[in-house]
Amino acid sequence: MSLVAVRATPFLTAEWRHLVMLSWRIDPDLLAPLVPAGTTLDTWRGAHYVSLVGFLFLRTRVLGIPVPFHRDFEEVNLRFYVRRALGTEARRGVCFVRELVPRLGIAVTARLAYNEPYVAVPMTHRVEPMVAALNPDRVEYAWRMGRNWSRMEARPTGESASVVPGSHEEFITEHYWGYTRQRDGGTVEYHVVHAPWNVRHIATPIVDGDLTATYGPVFGPILKRAPESALLASGSPVAVHRPMRVEVIR
Repeated sequence: MSLVAVRATPFLTAEWRHLVMLSWRIDPDLLAPLVPAGTTLDTWRGAHYVSLVGFLFLRTRVLGIPVPFHRDFEEVNLRFYVRRALGTEARRGVCFVRELVPRLGIAVTARLAYNEPYVAVPMTHRVEPMVAALNPDRVEYAWRMGRNWSRMEARPTGESASVVPGSHEEFITEHYWGYTRQRDGGTVEYHVVHAPWNVRHIATPIVDGDLTATYGPVFGPILKRAPESALLASGSPVAVHRPMRVEVIR
């Protein structure tokens, strides 16, 4: 876990809430072409994972300034897990295959600032009951790719609880670095600061729609299978810092 204080002003602050996190085992050979230089694939008990994650961005500010009509919105992303060795420190992070948001301005800003693979598409969500302080009974995120809608739905069970150190839940939820390949083959790293999240399990998650249209022929068939794990994380305030170039020794 990394809650190191960073003196620089964050590029973005927000709240991430109601995170539906569905995960599948994957052949590492499928991920190898996407791994940023200077990082290696991370594993939990020897297995590699991709996760489809839907959540709400709330109270978003860029450089401390709220942008009208861009403060509250949905995001759905497909991510995988990497780590970077920095001396004796192992920075556990995530990389994104594709990130969906409902507004073009958000997607353009993220692509320009980080070269993240953002795409703007029509999106909706449903949280029942819609009270951030309570555990919801149902959370759904939906998006339209072309003419067709896809969705992910969670009906969690049990009480919200902190994750156990070394558990699969910790592996999926606790990553505090992001890594992104750049157009010239280099890599940027950015720090994401937030408190640990409580989680609830989802007994029968639903993923409907043409996932191949959204994530391509490599990942679409994988996402049509039942996920190996399904979690609903509570979320928290977050701070996303500016990207820094990673020095890669070739």
